[in-house]
Amino acid sequence: MQKHDVLHEITPLSDKDCFYIVERSKTEFTFPLHQHFEYELNYVENAAGARRTVGDSIEVIGNYDLVLITGKELEHVWENHNCTSKAIREITIQFSSDLLPDQLLNKTPFISIKTMLEKAQKGLAFPLSTIIAIRPFLNSLTHEVQSFYAMIHFLILLYELSQSDDAYTLASSSFAQTDPMLESRRIKKVHEYLITHYTEEIRLAQVAQLVGMSEASFSRFFKLSTGKCFTDYLIDIRLGFAIRLLVDSELSIAEICFKCGFNNISNFNRIFKKWKGCTPKAFRDNYRKKKIIF
Repeated sequence: MQKHDVLHEITPLSDKDCFYIVERSKTEFTFPLHQHFEYELNYVENAAGARRTVGDSIEVIGNYDLVLITGKELEHVWENHNCTSKAIREITIQFSSDLLPDQLLNKTPFISIKTMLEKAQKGLAFPLSTIIAIRPFLNSLTHEVQSFYAMIHFLILLYELSQSDDAYTLASSSFAQTDPMLESRRIKKVHEYLITHYTEEIRLAQVAQLVGMSEASFSRFFKLSTGKCFTDYLIDIRLGFAIRLLVDSELSIAEICFKCGFNNISNFNRIFKKWKGCTPKAFRDNYRKKKIIF
């Protein structure tokens, strides 16, 4: 299976750099769908109507948008779409994963940052309240000329972002190729089972039995642990694999439907449109408009 064309960006970071920051004033978005090894925090201002794609998440943004991406193979792009502004402001910060080693992130003051970076493997979007709160830190960072103080301000920025209660992940787990950040052994066991058997018919009763719980107890436990009911969690996994096939393969939509555990085309189309806002065909056509030269 050949991966759909995505530009692999080579960032200007050197081994001696802590992070790279650039502020741009632009009239339009021109950079194509891309991915890179470095972590990225991207802030966009005054671009209402632009469309942001992160993995299999496609959203039209408002006047303020802030996204953290730490997935090394997670493709992303901002496009003009319905944006009419000619005064777009964009601030991009890129930094290496080894800037904050595990030895540091495992220390108590950095635990919230570690959790945030893990979540951002799927792309993490921040609410307007958080954006407004951290804008002073972001603005001061763009004007800091002393590298030491720039690093201190950057750590403060990351910490403040990690305190956001309403930040939400973008791409699905299977599309972003990430492991679930769940400490429970039971949940991990269920997730591994679903990833292995998502193409088959899976009933709640058999999964509850897998972890030695009654259906009612398992349902409550699962929702409390993951924030999703079991059915929605399974759909999210199946859709993630389906979207990856829509993007990366030439399989027909019918073939993808049955390969990913959906029992009929009508059901697949209905669920896909409900969760993604468009049909599988429309999603594939839209995604493949982004033709990139390596």
